[in-house]
Amino acid sequence: MTTDTASSGATAVELRGCARTWPDGTRALTPIDLDIPAGRTAVLLGPSGCGKTTLLRIIAGLDRPDAGGRVLFDGEDVTRLPIEAREVGMVFQSYALFPNLTVRGNVAYGLKVRRLPRREIDSRVDEMLALMRIDTLADRRIDQLSGGQRQRTALARAIAVRPRLLLLDEPLTALDAALREHLRTEIDALLRSLHITAVYVTHDQAEAMVLGDEIVVMNAGRIAQRGTPREIYHAPADDFVAGFVGTMNRAMDGRGETLLFRPEDARLTTPGDGLLTGTVAVCHFLGDRCRLKLSGPAGESWMVETTARADLPETGTLLGIDVPAAARIRLGA
Repeated sequence: MTTDTASSGATAVELRGCARTWPDGTRALTPIDLDIPAGRTAVLLGPSGCGKTTLLRIIAGLDRPDAGGRVLFDGEDVTRLPIEAREVGMVFQSYALFPNLTVRGNVAYGLKVRRLPRREIDSRVDEMLALMRIDTLADRRIDQLSGGQRQRTALARAIAVRPRLLLLDEPLTALDAALREHLRTEIDALLRSLHITAVYVTHDQAEAMVLGDEIVVMNAGRIAQRGTPREIYHAPADDFVAGFVGTMNRAMDGRGETLLFRPEDARLTTPGDGLLTGTVAVCHFLGDRCRLKLSGPAGESWMVETTARADLPETGTLLGIDVPAAARIRLGA
């Protein structure tokens, strides 16, 4: 892949006081300040209804923030500019492809709207088709494409216009798990090769971890935490982030303080030798690892993952759980 398909320079995005209130008075977004450096991929991660798509629409120009909110591209205030004047590319969950056009026609559409010379349109479309490895599908109708092929076509169309900013709204949600995993790796490689600024919306934690230079975790219309994937996973800011990103165990330590730890950081020991003691309730072999659910004496439950190749413990077995001090998580640390 080459970088020639990217815009002439990556765009830095700034949001200042961007709130959104619906006509019935419902607050979809509290005032949000967010900086996205040029050439980076920011993933907006959160559950349904948290405001992530509303925030993306404000960045795109499909919606406007409440009075006082501002959207800036490279320091230029674009708050009142519509989407067609912001030079952004968008890929939607539904792909929003034109069914009456071929793959080539869809990729060429934005270029024709911009009235580029025919030779330049043909050249750029050919480049996009080759980049996304759909050149052999150029003359197919959209209804003849698989989900993955439609996704590649939508990406090619969005990138063909050389946008200042690429916005993606849950583009893989409709695909099966195996294809989703394959394509998110491809998207990651594509974004890095283009050196383009991108904002990606998802509720899928694995997608966020793979694609995000920075993850912005959203909850109830506000930013709960922003940071690198490692920071979000290993140092969650609050209880919501700890519970939403990955699996988090909670227990009381010997001093009566809450102990938080990830399943993969726990170590199984003989009863009495660890911090906790529990009974095996469920044990699943997952190929590359085993996941156990242990029940505590007061009705607690903890998940533990191990890559040990020994025989799995039987249900009802009493085991100890130890957690190295370095792996114990403190919220907001």
